[in-house]
Amino acid sequence: MKLINKLMIELLQPLQVPVSFQKYTGKALTYITFHEYHQTGEEFAEDAEAFTGHYLQVDIWSKTDYTALAIEVKSLLIAAGFKRLDEADLYEPDTGLYHKGLRFFYLEAREVD
Repeated sequence: MKLINKLMIELLQPLQVPVSFQKYTGKALTYITFHEYHQTGEEFAEDAEAFTGHYLQVDIWSKTDYTALAIEVKSLLIAAGFKRLDEADLYEPDTGLYHKGLRFFYLEAREVD
């Protein structure tokens, strides 16, 4: 598991809902999945990548109102240094789940020799 995945799980664990990378296979009616949709070098020093940009999407899935949970997700990630990029409210008619997609940017400093 990549370090960014471990960080995401640790940061979202206090929410008391299942959190998993890419897909969830449990039975909870409310859960969170996440994935990194883009990763790129943001700054370079001495021909080495000094900062890596991580672009992540956090998806909240629920049969009920997820508004309070979305506020908590944003609060936790922003407090940890993530920048919110955008978000969308969706509905999945095939599963009957409400779906909130939240996108974030995280800048990771790399050690340059």
